[in-house]
Amino acid sequence: MSEPDLEDLEIDLVLEALLRRYGYDFRHYTRATLKRRLEKRCQAAGLVHLSDMVPILLRDRDFVDLLLRDMSVVVTEMFRDPDFFRELRSKVVPQLRTWPYLKVWHAGCATGEELYSMAILLTEEGLYERSRLYATDFNSQALATAREGIYPLDRVEKFARNYRQSGGMASFSDYSMARYRSVMLKPELRKRVTFATHNLVTDGVFGDMNLIVCRNVLIYFDKVLQNRVLELFRDSLCHLGFLCLGNKETLEFSSVAADFEVIDREQRIYRKR
Repeated sequence: MSEPDLEDLEIDLVLEALLRRYGYDFRHYTRATLKRRLEKRCQAAGLVHLSDMVPILLRDRDFVDLLLRDMSVVVTEMFRDPDFFRELRSKVVPQLRTWPYLKVWHAGCATGEELYSMAILLTEEGLYERSRLYATDFNSQALATAREGIYPLDRVEKFARNYRQSGGMASFSDYSMARYRSVMLKPELRKRVTFATHNLVTDGVFGDMNLIVCRNVLIYFDKVLQNRVLELFRDSLCHLGFLCLGNKETLEFSSVAADFEVIDREQRIYRKR
């Protein structure tokens, strides 16, 4: 057996152990993502081969949690891609105003920065008090950070700059408090948020959403899984509900392309037909 084939077999064994022992299904993540993240955990644990992880995975839950943390996508910041939030204000908020009650799902919310960005935007647009936000991720540690809303103080300057560029109507300091070497977002931004563990790969529909935001998560999935998740989003949206993806993601050529109209092609904002 050639060396590349052996590596693929080792990856398959690790994925099978995770699926059959714990129910986590990573089989449709892109191969490059899997290889990079599994190798990271293998090296950190001082293991020689990827397959050396299998017996550890079967018996050591702490090791599993470390690997799940590696597999999760935790790359985010407040008002990331400010132009997206500007277009959200101008092209989506007017439609949101027409609904008496709003349900917003941040799928794959990671550590919560973009969730709180949405909470601030809805507050400034006078929509927060009639909204319910759902923040989900399969990474329990990232979700715990999101629940706390506490971030390193050295990120505040970038957060504030993004906020201004996104069309923010006040000062970022109006929504945050400095505490020692951290910044804590004000508790009012959490009062309309429900945090929950949810796995896009294996879990089901969140029903009747007006807006779903899932940015820069699908890029780690293969085409089969991308279509499955996009169908999940379609089925979770109400009629004329909005779906927002990352700037490297698209509905074009997907299984749900005909079910949506393009609102902003550059910022990947779509509306369900």
